[in-house]
Amino acid sequence: MKSQSNLRQFLRSSRLGRWGAALALLLVVAAIAAPWIARQNPAAQDLPHRLMSPGSGHWFGTDELGRDIFSRTLYGARISLTVGISVVLGAGLVGLAIGCVAGYFGGAFDRFVNIILINTFLSFPGVLLAIALAASLGPGLRNVIFALVITGWAGYARLARAQVLKVKEMDFIAAARSLGASDARILWRHLLPNTVQPVLIQATIGMASAILAESTLSFLGLGVLAPTPSWGAMLNDARNHLFDAPHMIVFPALGIMAAVLSFNLLGDALRDWLDPRTRSFLITQDLTR
Repeated sequence: MKSQSNLRQFLRSSRLGRWGAALALLLVVAAIAAPWIARQNPAAQDLPHRLMSPGSGHWFGTDELGRDIFSRTLYGARISLTVGISVVLGAGLVGLAIGCVAGYFGGAFDRFVNIILINTFLSFPGVLLAIALAASLGPGLRNVIFALVITGWAGYARLARAQVLKVKEMDFIAAARSLGASDARILWRHLLPNTVQPVLIQATIGMASAILAESTLSFLGLGVLAPTPSWGAMLNDARNHLFDAPHMIVFPALGIMAAVLSFNLLGDALRDWLDPRTRSFLITQDLTR
């Protein structure tokens, strides 16, 4: 009940949060309901009706093989959200575990993780490293997710480590040790809950980055395999029809823009809401309306 009240208060006081949540919810509903909303089979070819402009028969038009772009855009949302959620969960869990353990125990393991592992991964541009891994592994949904998890865990690990280093010196951690709490209990019951909030913000913004990275890999031919629809692959197919069929670019590009914008807005709103000073300002501003 309390969490529902906090959610309503967050949405009521944050305009960015409302827009981000509404866009994200729309994308999720479209992805889940794609089999019922889509008017055509997204992989069905209809060469006599290729490169048709948007109309009553095909709301978003057709591509160079006569495939319905509206259906492909809806199913592309499924791919993007699947990759985004999988990458955030995988990279977040790996980074959270490594960062918490390194920050809590310190010593040689912490120096190895922080100086060598995290700095090494963060020193390379994430997209370029993902392209290299995806090219070596080959195209496919699982390989894309694996490549993005490998390139994305370091940011979560650094954030979790910094939080643990700050929290582990507080009095309630010393009290838990004096009462005989084990290291595993301290990590699970005391340190992890105090690390979740900043990681949640990072994960929300990381959803946008993962969707954009998947679209980039698919655009380069390193993403999901044809005929599975993907926004990035649809943009790649549209390169040769920029002037004679611009609708092929417009709709997948709008899908990418909406997904990235929604999770960025939601992440910014969560960051402001979880900051006590900004949160109190938002609540006061909402009460004075």
